Amino acid sequence: MDVQQIIFQFIGGLGIFLFGLKYMGDGLQRSAGDNLRDILNKFTSTPFRAVLAGIVVTVLIQSSSGTTVLTVGLVSAGFMKLKQAIGIVMGANIGTTVTAFIIGFDIGAYALPIIAVGALLLFFFKRPFINSLGQVIFGFGALFYGLELMGDGLRPLEDLEVFTNAMVTLSHNPILGVVSGTLFTFMLQSSSATIGILQELYSQGSMSLEAALPILFGSNIGTTITAILAAIGASVAAKRTSASHIIFNLSGTIIILLLLSPFTSLVSFLSTQLNLNAAMQIAFAHGMFNVFNVLVQMWFISQIVALVTRLVPGDDALIEYDSSNLDYSIIQTAPSIALNQAKLEIAQMGEFVTEEFKSMFNYYKNQDEKSRLNTMQLEEVVNKIDVHLTEYLMLISVEDLPLQNSTEHAQLVDVTKYLERIGDHSENVIKNIQEAVKANKKHNKNNSNKKDEKVFYDDDLVKLFELVEQNIKDAVESFSRDSYALAGKVLKREKDVNKLEDDIRSKFIERLNKGVGLPSDGILFVDIVSNLERMSDHSTKIAKHTLGMRYPFQKQSKIPRHGYIKEVAEPIELP
Repeated sequence: MDVQQIIFQFIGGLGIFLFGLKYMGDGLQRSAGDNLRDILNKFTSTPFRAVLAGIVVTVLIQSSSGTTVLTVGLVSAGFMKLKQAIGIVMGANIGTTVTAFIIGFDIGAYALPIIAVGALLLFFFKRPFINSLGQVIFGFGALFYGLELMGDGLRPLEDLEVFTNAMVTLSHNPILGVVSGTLFTFMLQSSSATIGILQELYSQGSMSLEAALPILFGSNIGTTITAILAAIGASVAAKRTSASHIIFNLSGTIIILLLLSPFTSLVSFLSTQLNLNAAMQIAFAHGMFNVFNVLVQMWFISQIVALVTRLVPGDDALIEYDSSNLDYSIIQTAPSIALNQAKLEIAQMGEFVTEEFKSMFNYYKNQDEKSRLNTMQLEEVVNKIDVHLTEYLMLISVEDLPLQNSTEHAQLVDVTKYLERIGDHSENVIKNIQEAVKANKKHNKNNSNKKDEKVFYDDDLVKLFELVEQNIKDAVESFSRDSYALAGKVLKREKDVNKLEDDIRSKFIERLNKGVGLPSDGILFVDIVSNLERMSDHSTKIAKHTLGMRYPFQKQSKIPRHGYIKEVAEPIELP
């Protein structure tokens, strides 16, 4: 027996199997596009629908961990409650059993032709859908080819006395089997890989069903490790979702271990009645376990929520987003009212953009992880509102609108984009500061005598932040309230922003010329100032829409001939 050949063939086969699984999942995900998040976002109104959504998405991406990560993102961004997330996590556990059923079909002999078909679609066709299909087929074939290699590598193990004794021990000690399955899944970071190996060993007669089932249950606990790692340093909402995943799988395993003897008998009975092969027996056992687990625990979702809230205390800083403003049913019957609904949604979007800027400003001042995470969550909400609003306004655009409403429609489209860009600039500033913080820490590490200090902290820059923040706030409020006074203040303040921007640039360049600060900071600092100035520019454009002077044909719509604006004490200059 060549031990080296066994090891090489096993780890090589495992590598190809994992690659095939990931590649197939990526292809399925590319085919589905943004529909995955929409499925999770829209179809979770009841626990049962949440479970179904979790199943569908996990089948599409072939990864329960991937579904959990998507769910955590939606919870953190305020699009989903923890109660809905737990239902999705339960469904993900059922969805992941599909991989075991796929493996149960013995088509390993056709793995290479399947890979060839996938490669043909990948390299000789240009259409994205055909390429994605080729990726799925190629990954499917690689999965089975990897299994074949693993099986060939594992086959000599049944002749080893040490391995045989270990399987006998596992048969008599289910707890040890659960621990083995958990650790093996943790090392491979894939429950599907663990179950695939288990199916190969059981198919070869290297282990009994009594030894295989506890390892199978342990793989479900092991897959939660990914969620634990993803939740480290994340928001409270992410940690609670991860904790609910652990509680669900752990309690399910404990319940099934108490019923291990009757469960094993049931699997054996069904295998005989349905004439299942060995690999399919493991797949059925896995499916039955997860379906049973969900059917029992889905009635206790509220209790799981209460438990994880106690276990993971703290303010989850959930961002509430109410999308009820957009009523699609009135677009055809009353498009002018639909425009008003869109304006209400823009007002809400403006509030989120303002909050995002404040959170980004806090990150600049404190450079704390909480502010950074909060900014990124708010940016996700802003992007989501932008998608919904753009779709809503496009549907309105095909209706017959009076001239006045058509002008208002154009304004709403523009303001939506300006707000979305302000959010993007906030994200850019966050990334610049984060990069500078990393460079500063590295620099200070090399200079042990130097103390850590806040990067880019400058009184003039703080003042620029404050001016831009006020401009964003006033612009948003001026548009939602049709306030000429606030819009006029934005235009007047823009001059101060531009002057301060020039002064800061000159001062910083002068400092760099004197050798103060890191040369690499120059680009990042100037980029931050530029982003702030652009945010103020977008605020000015919003204010001009309020005043009716964004476009040439609007100049006389709201601006009196004398150049003064209603509610404004001081004159402003028209562009």
